[in-house]
Amino acid sequence: MIRALTFFFILALSPVTAIAQNTVWVQVEAQPTLSTAQARARVYAGQLENVNGYFLGGRWYGVVLGPYTPNDAEALLAALRRSGQIPNDSYIVDGSRFRQQFYPVGVGAQTAAQPLPATIASAPLVDEVVAAPEVEAPVIAPPIIEAPVVDPVQAPDETAKEAQASEALLDRAQRMDLQVALQWAGFYTSAIDGAYGRGTRASMRAWQEANNHEPTGILTTRQRAALLTAYNAVLEGMDLQVVRYDASGIEIMIPTGVVSFSEYEPPFVRFDAKGEIDAKVLLISQEGDQNRLYGLYEILQTLAIVPTEGARSRDKSSFELEGIGDGIHSYTYAKLDDGNIKGFSLIWPEGDDERRRRILGEMKASFVTLEGVLDPSLATPSEDQAIDLIGGLAVRKPQMSRSGFYIDDQGSVLTTMQAVQSCESITIDGEHDMSIVHSDEALGIAVLRPQDKLAPQNVALFQTGVPRLQAEVAVAGYPYGGVLVTPSLTFGRLADLRGLNGEENVKRLSLTAQEGDAGGPVFDNGGAVLGMLLPRASTNGQVLPPEVSFALDADQILTSLQAAGISVLTTDTMAFMPPETLTLRAAENTVLVSCW
Repeated sequence: MIRALTFFFILALSPVTAIAQNTVWVQVEAQPTLSTAQARARVYAGQLENVNGYFLGGRWYGVVLGPYTPNDAEALLAALRRSGQIPNDSYIVDGSRFRQQFYPVGVGAQTAAQPLPATIASAPLVDEVVAAPEVEAPVIAPPIIEAPVVDPVQAPDETAKEAQASEALLDRAQRMDLQVALQWAGFYTSAIDGAYGRGTRASMRAWQEANNHEPTGILTTRQRAALLTAYNAVLEGMDLQVVRYDASGIEIMIPTGVVSFSEYEPPFVRFDAKGEIDAKVLLISQEGDQNRLYGLYEILQTLAIVPTEGARSRDKSSFELEGIGDGIHSYTYAKLDDGNIKGFSLIWPEGDDERRRRILGEMKASFVTLEGVLDPSLATPSEDQAIDLIGGLAVRKPQMSRSGFYIDDQGSVLTTMQAVQSCESITIDGEHDMSIVHSDEALGIAVLRPQDKLAPQNVALFQTGVPRLQAEVAVAGYPYGGVLVTPSLTFGRLADLRGLNGEENVKRLSLTAQEGDAGGPVFDNGGAVLGMLLPRASTNGQVLPPEVSFALDADQILTSLQAAGISVLTTDTMAFMPPETLTLRAAENTVLVSCW
């Protein structure tokens, strides 16, 4: 199908296509948002030459000067530090982290070394110039921390005094980043507060000992780089990028290294896996009120991307869903804001918890709602449509679906044993959780009871009288599982009071029932229950004609229920009920039993 797409990366600007050899830059700032970085670049451009801005990866945008030769860059760095025109923690970088250029707009990336400004070129060098740090100080906040980038030429590592001096240049956020990385590495267990007390120092010494460094309790610049590089290694290849989807009114960071835009399926914008990692990202965008938010909360839990295990929470204006199982671990968040419902889902392979947690943390932190919602007309009908798809996503299906019926006012349900064997969970009508309270393998029946209070509209009235042969009967059930939302009534006749071989515990019916009808009630023409429809089976190796079915006799059911202490209603009166009335009674009494 052909669709007009307005999807773009927020940084779809001029990329760096080549980095000239033997050129470096002076990085003066890194900002967490594009707008702030652009504003700061304009400020510097009003005072300095060769100001550029590049996306650095993660969520960071660098403001840099250059490019220059290494010697010129050191002279420029020293002079601008002394004059106070750039921060004291500015440093030289080799440009290997640069991605898209965002400043100046519309100007290609410089690759050739630029001449020093005349005032800098003519200034004499002084002995007290402090050498530029060898690596970039960490600046990004958890869960993604940008590791310092080591210059191509390595000098000897810092002494303890030099390490203490370089550490003093770190701000509180950078110190917290190191605590996060130490905690991840298993060396730090206290609060992430950016305060380097005895606990933090002890964790640094432990990390140094584990990595064959002198245990000073003060990390050198290079050691900080190694720690943060290890912390970020799990995200290699994820290519986390901020994307803005104007059609949905959402801005968020997603792992573009493993997912790519697939299609509009309102209320979803879908990003499907594009490599070996079976991941998906959904953006949720639609108009709505609280009722629609609550409806979305319920609908999402029917999808295969939200397995039944996992935490769920909902308040007046938002909800969270976690689903674990069937090989996936998903998280969904949505909120109601000014008549719009916006949110996102991350669907990740089960067991890859560290990487999933880190990516999810970044998505939560970067999620921003903008004006507009996804236009429902963007959905284009296709031959791939199916009733078991919602927004192009598969609805979670049970292992087996059969029929059942209410037998008391507590909501107890009688069904076939076939429907509830080897189930992790059992539901009726797709929403009420049930537990087995009685089973009789000899008869093939099971009694289910709701885990929460349930008040059925109608309960079975079991027939204890002897019915007339060839009398009209009807089976209520769900012949096609959950495809139909209400039970169907199949009419036929009572062919015999016994089985084909004279079995006293079953009645033979002349009607064509479907597999999903098994477990449903068999009514006489007065609305009383003659028995329960049994699953179809071959007899003596022979497959019976489709119009031959069997019902477990009501007397057999009553004996089993009485032994289990379950009380039900009975009658011995033969009455008549119009088919329309019987259909309504069956709809109130019959349920869909699903095994998950």
